[in-house]
Amino acid sequence: MSDPTTGQPPDEPKQKLTAPPRRITATRGGQQTAEQPHFSQPVRQILLMLTVLILVLLGGWFAYGRILPIFMANRWLNGLIFAVFALGVLACFWQVAQLIRSVHWIERFAARRRNAVEKGLAARTADDGDQPPRLLTPLAALLGARGPVGGVISTSSARSILESVATRIEEIRDITKYIANLLIFLGLLGTFYGLATTVPAVIETIRALAPQEGETGVQVFDKLLSGLEAQLGGMATAFSSSLLGLAGSLVVGLLELFVTHGQNRFYRELEEWMSGFTRISLASDGDEAGSAAGTGLLDQIASQIDWLQQFHAERDVVRDEAAAMADERVLAMVEAVEALVQRDDAAGEATVSQAAALTSAMNRMTDGQDRLVELMQSQRNDQPETTMDMDRLEAALSRFARQLNEGRDEMVAELRLDLLVLTRAVRAARFGDPFRDDQMPDSPVSPQHRGE
Repeated sequence: MSDPTTGQPPDEPKQKLTAPPRRITATRGGQQTAEQPHFSQPVRQILLMLTVLILVLLGGWFAYGRILPIFMANRWLNGLIFAVFALGVLACFWQVAQLIRSVHWIERFAARRRNAVEKGLAARTADDGDQPPRLLTPLAALLGARGPVGGVISTSSARSILESVATRIEEIRDITKYIANLLIFLGLLGTFYGLATTVPAVIETIRALAPQEGETGVQVFDKLLSGLEAQLGGMATAFSSSLLGLAGSLVVGLLELFVTHGQNRFYRELEEWMSGFTRISLASDGDEAGSAAGTGLLDQIASQIDWLQQFHAERDVVRDEAAAMADERVLAMVEAVEALVQRDDAAGEATVSQAAALTSAMNRMTDGQDRLVELMQSQRNDQPETTMDMDRLEAALSRFARQLNEGRDEMVAELRLDLLVLTRAVRAARFGDPFRDDQMPDSPVSPQHRGE
């Protein structure tokens, strides 16, 4: 026998009410998403630079006994050469650090640009706290105010940005180039300084070969030795400073070569990334001045399209949020209805079991009454007064049994009516069926109430 409220057999489990899944997405027609930038860190250049420095340090460690006398030939000039060499090494690593910072900034900017495409917000604001590196200042200044999605730029703007970045890279390269040339200059300066001290010593040595009156051979030989010592000291200064200057210039130039490779690769990757959001101009370089009005009109139309896209994106976001909230409310209501149905099912099963127990008790009571009536009829002739009392007792028991039957029927009818109302409420919440009070059946009335 099926359940009159649901139409399902009573033994089968009830189907779980679930809301259909909704996929919340915000789409805008014609909107291009930002591409993932492919920038490589200058790891290879850093490893090569560190390898060169390690080799130089190892060579200086093993040749320390030979390099120290060379350095001591003129400690002030050679110390200055070493200081300039260290400054050149630091400048090379500083350039690599600028590349690393620029790559990190572009990756963060691209991530914000993708979020701007998805949410319709500004790709970069003035108070975001992310200061661009010196190489990318013109790029950040131009793309930071390009509308809700970072916008697109014209070919002339892209060319201007690339030229500005290339100029800044060349300015940074000029530092290491100057340091390398300065090392060569210091080496040549030491060379000429040593020669400038050697030539007078040679002249003095030649003059010492002509003995004066009263000079002995030992004195002449001492003058010759002092002259030769001055000559050798000047030559040592010349060759040591030249050697250290040229060696330092060689190392700094090699480090600069590695840095230049990293900068060139960064420039190529930046050019490829910018080509993804560069608008191709309709006019060539020769007639750009004549098409200024058309370009301005196209820029105005593009800004209006960006504004419309931002408006539609915000509207879609608000609509999707409202739909998500409605889905959550519907799911909460469905779960509450499921809990209510389960609780009512448990209560109905308990009521049915109680009604069955009551029916069996009433049946046993009816059998006892029948036997009691038979006994009373057999003893009526012998005990008239007892017979009258038994008649009154029989009438009271019959009235009690009738009232129990009427109460059971009324309770079952009310339980069915409650289940029917609950079923229609669930269907109205789930499928949108109309639910009106005039469609409800009349409440059952007990026979006792009908009699009244």
